[in-house]
Amino acid sequence: MFDFDTPIDRRGTWCIQWDYVGDLFGANDLLPFTIADMDFATAPCVIQALQKRVDHGILGYSSWQHEEFFGAIRHWYQQQFNCEINTNWMVYGPSVMYMVSQLIRIWSEPGEGIVVHTPAYNNFYKIIQGNQRQLLSCPFEKQGNDWVCDMDQLEALLSQPETKILLLCSPHNPTGKVWSHSELKTMSELCQCYNVSVISDEIHMDILRGETKHIPWSEVATTRWALITSASKTFNLTALTGAYGFIYDDHSRAACSHQLMQRYGLSSPAIFSISAHIAAYREGQPWLDALRDYLSGNLNYIAQELNAVFPQLNWQPPQATYLAWIDLRNLHIDDDKLQQLLVHEEKVAIMPGRIYGEAGNGFLRFNAGCPRSKVELGIQKLISALKKLC
Repeated sequence: MFDFDTPIDRRGTWCIQWDYVGDLFGANDLLPFTIADMDFATAPCVIQALQKRVDHGILGYSSWQHEEFFGAIRHWYQQQFNCEINTNWMVYGPSVMYMVSQLIRIWSEPGEGIVVHTPAYNNFYKIIQGNQRQLLSCPFEKQGNDWVCDMDQLEALLSQPETKILLLCSPHNPTGKVWSHSELKTMSELCQCYNVSVISDEIHMDILRGETKHIPWSEVATTRWALITSASKTFNLTALTGAYGFIYDDHSRAACSHQLMQRYGLSSPAIFSISAHIAAYREGQPWLDALRDYLSGNLNYIAQELNAVFPQLNWQPPQATYLAWIDLRNLHIDDDKLQQLLVHEEKVAIMPGRIYGEAGNGFLRFNAGCPRSKVELGIQKLISALKKLC
């Protein structure tokens, strides 16, 4: 029903991944597997909703506070996660990171600590540093093909007097880990014990593999919390801007809305984002099911090809996201030399793990959200570079 195989030329569309790859890699003629958006057109139901809005012709001030939007979100949470979400707790903003940054300023002071599981999404480092807060790293332990949080180490960080926030990524970027109910419950109880607020970034909540289930933070929360997310990652809508979230306590929710409207003057949402969310959440399930199957095929191909040539890697696809977090440490190669080969000889751009913190050394993050033919070409070029170094 949906065509994910036919490439769509994104060059010349002001696309960060394709048109501005040189900004990060120093060369413009590269095949990119970088920033986390997909090379697929969004769902047809979303295109139709946007076209209908364009045809109306008037693009004036609008609102997100209406039952069509609320109802679509309640429907999605019931359908995807079998949970009832209270839309009275909702807030809206231009992006997930913008809203996370707001909450950091509301719930902490400069110099105070924010706990993050590492390796971490690179923008977590930026917004914590940009807000003059202290990042407290809780490194994952890799056990087989699982990523495990040392709860004793986490408790030691949460118990420090300067710790005010746990900034959670669920599912986790870049590892693709999906948190279990028991893990989430333990973290929730620890945060309650030490009076630590929780911000849960759940933008990757819909891109799951197989029977894996995502559990929204709202299902385990016991202390002051916020869940921030968007349909933008799932349905490839990031250019439209727009995110929403749930903040449990009235005071924090009012403070967030006050900052948005009174401090920054942002009161009217991007109407295309609202229209896209409603269409995606009401009608986008068949497209998402097909997308998940296709992405699973891409990730399985990566595992098959890498492990055939380098069996010592034993790389397995992640539980969530379309991002292949590839552990190359068993090959004992130099990260810088690998990047030199990839960029200057193989002509591909693949994100080096160090971008995601010190715990990312020895890893690559390969964006598999693209047609299979592109994945095949990129992985063969990666294998070629690895062979030269091994």
